[in-house]
Amino acid sequence: MSRAAPAAASHTARCLVLDPGHGGLDGGAVSKSGKKESDINLAIALKTQKLAEFYGVDTVMTRTDDSMRTDLKSYSEHEDLVRRTEIANSARNGTLISIHQNCYPTSLPSGAQTLFSNDPESKKLGELTQGNIVRYLQPENRRLAEPAPAKLYITGHAACPAILVECGFMSNFSDIEKLSGGKYQTSLAVVLFVSYLQYTERALLT
Repeated sequence: MSRAAPAAASHTARCLVLDPGHGGLDGGAVSKSGKKESDINLAIALKTQKLAEFYGVDTVMTRTDDSMRTDLKSYSEHEDLVRRTEIANSARNGTLISIHQNCYPTSLPSGAQTLFSNDPESKKLGELTQGNIVRYLQPENRRLAEPAPAKLYITGHAACPAILVECGFMSNFSDIEKLSGGKYQTSLAVVLFVSYLQYTERALLT
């Protein structure tokens, strides 16, 4: 069963919370070709949600489209992050995956990296997810899962296991070409969801 927050719904034993970063007035990073991070984040999250629905996993989405229920004058990035975090924290037995893209002043850096909240369970999920990304999608990637910087609000204030996945670099031509394609987005969604399943199965055994 799935739902778009803040509608009420019953939950199964565990719940996958998907946070497509940015959205609406906040497009996030923009590639040289004009691709918006917020669109790519949402596409990956929706594909992940579909997989979860197929497997009967309860999901919560912090947004399901690119609309923003406010105008430019009243928009607050901080308040939006607080709202997203409250959605994640209200999910019973939730596990949060926040989906983002990286960006850099030059086109050299590439590859995904997983950041995790400062707790053992988030670290387990983060290391598992990064390992699966490297193993199945990016064998040339040498990045490791790392603790999320304190400045990242959602991982710093999540009350559940939480990771933030930077799926690639908007500033890298090869990355953005892949990230813009539905096939690669689906591959990322599969890896994210399988990592969640592996993590929850391990958690149930402990």
